Amino acid sequence: MKKRIAILGSTGSIGTQALEVIDRFNSFFEVEVLTAYNNVQLLIEQAIVYQPNAVVIANSDKYSLLAEALRNHPIKIYAGTDAIEQVVKMESIDIVLAAMVGYSGLIPTINAIEAGKEIALANKETLVVAGEMITRLARENKVNIIPVDSEHSAIFQCLVGEQGSLEKVILTASGGPFRGRSRKYLEKVTKDEALRHPTWSMGAKITIDSATLMNKGLEVIEAKWLFGLLPEQIDVVIHPQSILHSMVQFTDGSIKAQMGLPDMKLPILYAFSYPERIKSDFSRFSFADYPELNFESPDIGSFPNLFLAYEAMRAGGTMPCVLNASNEIAVDAFLNDRIGFYGMSSIIEKTMDRVTIVKTPGLSDYRDADKEARLFAETLIP
Repeated sequence: MKKRIAILGSTGSIGTQALEVIDRFNSFFEVEVLTAYNNVQLLIEQAIVYQPNAVVIANSDKYSLLAEALRNHPIKIYAGTDAIEQVVKMESIDIVLAAMVGYSGLIPTINAIEAGKEIALANKETLVVAGEMITRLARENKVNIIPVDSEHSAIFQCLVGEQGSLEKVILTASGGPFRGRSRKYLEKVTKDEALRHPTWSMGAKITIDSATLMNKGLEVIEAKWLFGLLPEQIDVVIHPQSILHSMVQFTDGSIKAQMGLPDMKLPILYAFSYPERIKSDFSRFSFADYPELNFESPDIGSFPNLFLAYEAMRAGGTMPCVLNASNEIAVDAFLNDRIGFYGMSSIIEKTMDRVTIVKTPGLSDYRDADKEARLFAETLIP
């Protein structure tokens, strides 16, 4: 029987690649639900091709356009963020691919877990903001959370079959477009330069996060919750070729690594097919094509966002939520030419110092922290 998949964020980078995976393996998977925030034209095209049970456009202003375009198709049509939060509960869904950007993915993921859906997690902010709550709900509802981030998928794959012998994990980072650059150089970089990632093709927000190493910082916090780790059990190493996706070191000193060409369709396919592996015709890695694989320590002095993420993880409570919210505001300001490269780090650090932290939060505390952090961060933007 085919697995029926809901793609939250189908018009984004992960969502469109997930549809490519479903295309290539359509005897195993089918599209049940598609959602998008604002890109109604692409959502219409996807809906016509894949004929899902339901589609949702988060921007309610686009509902009439969506409904008119799909009026001759047997597809349920909804609008608004509330609709996304509810549609994940549909009985017909087997897997929810959480690929929405930022904080917006939190409530839909919570609702999907409570409805007993398997989660293919590409929205790292969900675990950054509320990792303790999400992992507890997954345990209570006996739901698997399969990571889609290439680094966490690598760690997950390395741990399959292992029995409690993990010592630490080592997350790899490409280093982004500014690897090896000095603070003086980075003070003057533009958003266009920051958006030119040397290895991966991603959306604007995650590409900027990669340029500042905040993306790796968010992944460090995500790893803590996915794999039940202490901060000192999570290392980061720069690996510009992006061939070795991450590693696990065990208590006997041995290290397992997962390798492959930098292609997000591989971890997407693994998350959809788990616990099985499906034979694919994806391009194969050849050592002959990569005679050198390089590794180096991250430069915290030039990229302080990674340090801030570790600080937020150690502080716990709502601090990672504050980190995430202020980063979203800062990245948006940078993309709109309102602040410079280091203005992002400054806003995040000042917001973390200012916003009240709740040590044992509930859902309302996360909402309050997110709102307070965003409002304060906005006051720091010229």
